[in-house]
Amino acid sequence: MSIKRLIPCLLVAMLAAHTASAQTFPTKPIRIVVPNAPGGAADLTVRTVAEKLAELLGQSVIIENKPSAGGVVAGDMVAKAEPDGHTLLLVSSGTAVSAAIFKTLPFDTIRDFAPVSMLATFDLAIVVSETDRFKNLAEFLAYGRANPGKLNIGTPQIGTTQHLAAELFKVSAGIDAQVVPFNGTPPSIAALRGGNIDAAVDILGPLMGQINGRALRPLGVLGDKRAVQVPAVPSVRESGGSLAGFNVSSWNGLSATGKTPKDVVGRLNHEVQTVLARPEIKKRLLELNIVPNGGTPEQLGELLSFEIRRWGEVIARAKIEKQ
Repeated sequence: MSIKRLIPCLLVAMLAAHTASAQTFPTKPIRIVVPNAPGGAADLTVRTVAEKLAELLGQSVIIENKPSAGGVVAGDMVAKAEPDGHTLLLVSSGTAVSAAIFKTLPFDTIRDFAPVSMLATFDLAIVVSETDRFKNLAEFLAYGRANPGKLNIGTPQIGTTQHLAAELFKVSAGIDAQVVPFNGTPPSIAALRGGNIDAAVDILGPLMGQINGRALRPLGVLGDKRAVQVPAVPSVRESGGSLAGFNVSSWNGLSATGKTPKDVVGRLNHEVQTVLARPEIKKRLLELNIVPNGGTPEQLGELLSFEIRRWGEVIARAKIEKQ
C-alpha cells in the first residue's frame, strides 16, 4: 500500500479508536487525587460530587488524598498516569499559585493536564472585629489612604490565595498597608479579635460562624458579585474607582492527565455538569459554604492560565521569594 493511501487509513483507525474510547469509558474505577487533607473545603467538594458522578459513570469513584507543599505529590501522580481519563486531579486556585511561586515543578501545570470542569468557587472577604472603628469599607479605605503604613491586614500563610489576594487588594485600592501572614486562619482571626491587626482577608465560609455570632464584621467580598451567605455585604468592586474591576475568589475543579482523548474529557465534563445541576447537590454544597460553579474544559483552562499570570505578577510586585 502506498504512503498516500496508508495515511488516510491510519487517520480513520485513530478516529475509530477515539470514538470507541468514549463509548466504552470508563472501564474501571475513577481515581481523583486530592492535594489536600481530608475534611477541608476542597475535599468536601469533590466527595459531594464523586458520589453522584459514580452513579452516572457506572463505576466507583475513589478519592485519594495526597497533601504536600504546593500540591506537588498529587500533581506528579496524575501527570504521570495513563492518559485515559481514569485518573483525575483536583485543581484549584492553589494550583495556579504553586505554578507561579515555585521555581521548578516536576510537571508543567498547563501542558501535563487536560482541564475537565470547574466544580465550585469560594468567596473571599475582608473582615474586621465587630468592635472595630471601621463600620464599612469606605471608612477603611479612607483611613488607609490618609494614613500610609498604619493599617495591618492579616492572612493565612505566605503564598496562599488569601495572602496574594490581600497583596493585590492593597495595590488595587491604592493604600499603603502591611500584609501580615499567620500560620493559618485561627491565629489570624485571634490577632484580629485581639486588636493586634486591623483587618483580615480569608475565605468567607470558615468565618461565617463568627460573622453570624457578631464577633466579626465583613466589610466586603472580593469576588465579582455579592456572596449568597452575606447578601447585604457589598462586593469590593462596588467601591468603584481603581477597585471597579476587582475580582478574586478561590476555586477548584477537575483535570485529567495531559493527552487524555477529547471525547473522554467531554464525557467527564458532561457528567460533572449533570451532577452540579442537581438540586440536592447544590443544596449540600451551599450548606458547606461552597458555591457550585461548573463550565467547559476551555473555561477552566483559560482561568488557570490567567491566574498563573496574575499571581506571578503579584508575587513579583510584592517581592515574595520564590520557593
